[in-house]
Amino acid sequence: MQVKAFIEEQLMTHLSPVFLQVADESHMHNVPEGAQSHFKVTVVSEQFAGSRLIGRHRQVNTLLADALSGPVHALALHTYTPQEWQDRGNEIVPSPACRGGSKADL
Repeated sequence: MQVKAFIEEQLMTHLSPVFLQVADESHMHNVPEGAQSHFKVTVVSEQFAGSRLIGRHRQVNTLLADALSGPVHALALHTYTPQEWQDRGNEIVPSPACRGGSKADL
């Protein structure tokens, strides 16, 4: 299964989001073509109500544990309740440009 599809399936099944966007941003980084290693997730769910940011991220990380222990190198999470999403104008946070660093540079 494609990594993006796995992420979408897990989050749709377990969080019942009112909005979900999974962006494969691997092409923006210094990785082999087709790497599927860098993702940005914006998820809006009632299940986040009453949870702090760290709790939301832990919940998502638990759902995506298989991908995080394998192909996924970086996962940017933007987790909101429907009210928080509405308050921010339903706007997706833009991703910063890759700075191009790697272990080889150390």
